[in-house]
Amino acid sequence: MATDTTQSTETPTTRIDVTDIFGDQLFVHLGLIASVFLMALPLVLAIFMSTQTPTEVYNISKIGFGSSGLSNYRTALTEYNLMQYMINSFVMSAVIVVGKVALSLLAALALVYYRLPHERAIFMFILLTLLIPVPVRIVPLFQLLADLGWANTLLAITGPYIASATAVFLFRQHFLSIPESLVENARLDGVGPISFLFRVLIPMSKGMIAGVSVITFIYAWNQYLWPLIVISDQQKQVIQVGIKYLQGASQSGLTQWGLIMAGAVIALLPPLVILYALHRPLLETFAIQQK
Repeated sequence: MATDTTQSTETPTTRIDVTDIFGDQLFVHLGLIASVFLMALPLVLAIFMSTQTPTEVYNISKIGFGSSGLSNYRTALTEYNLMQYMINSFVMSAVIVVGKVALSLLAALALVYYRLPHERAIFMFILLTLLIPVPVRIVPLFQLLADLGWANTLLAITGPYIASATAVFLFRQHFLSIPESLVENARLDGVGPISFLFRVLIPMSKGMIAGVSVITFIYAWNQYLWPLIVISDQQKQVIQVGIKYLQGASQSGLTQWGLIMAGAVIALLPPLVILYALHRPLLETFAIQQK
């Protein structure tokens, strides 16, 4: 009697290991995601609080958008004149950026492409200015501007920030990395120093100029102490001091933190726009340096 034997075949179970997909980069990605979340958490909480009433802010269990909506933003911009403070800060930051970049480019051009006596000593003296603390400079600088009649003017909040040892250092180091052959060709062609700056150096330094401009704009935008000291007219104050004025607002004896957070979020927008507008030259510079 013949017996049919059926040969059973079992399909082996295929296991997909997550680590096989991402490799060793899985934990790196998780760490980066966690870091981004932790860094963005204060901003997210500020946005939530900017839409809440004082009662909702003091309610710990209330996490999320509040019932005020955009009313805190309208109040900050209209009743507390925050829009005027932003215009003042933008004008101040723009003047500082243009003046600092222009002066630093000329200074770096002189240090690199001119034969100056005691050039090394001059450069070291410029760097030594970074060691002077800001509080030490406030009193004599205020006295100087008062004697010049610049107090409570745009020159008072822009003039002290035009000269920058950091920007001069960055541009100098960048100019030193430019091939000497370009300089020699320009000299043979009879190109003057100013023409060489605009036709060669600036086009080759777009990324560095963009980086210095972004850093300078954010630094100028966040100034608080010096404008508070040198500007006495409230209509001429900057956004950071304007946010300080919001702390005087209260409702039923409670500080309106929603209003303050709305002002902080508004003050955050211009630097983000500037950073986004100049991010391409920055990325191109980083890509060139990596190559």
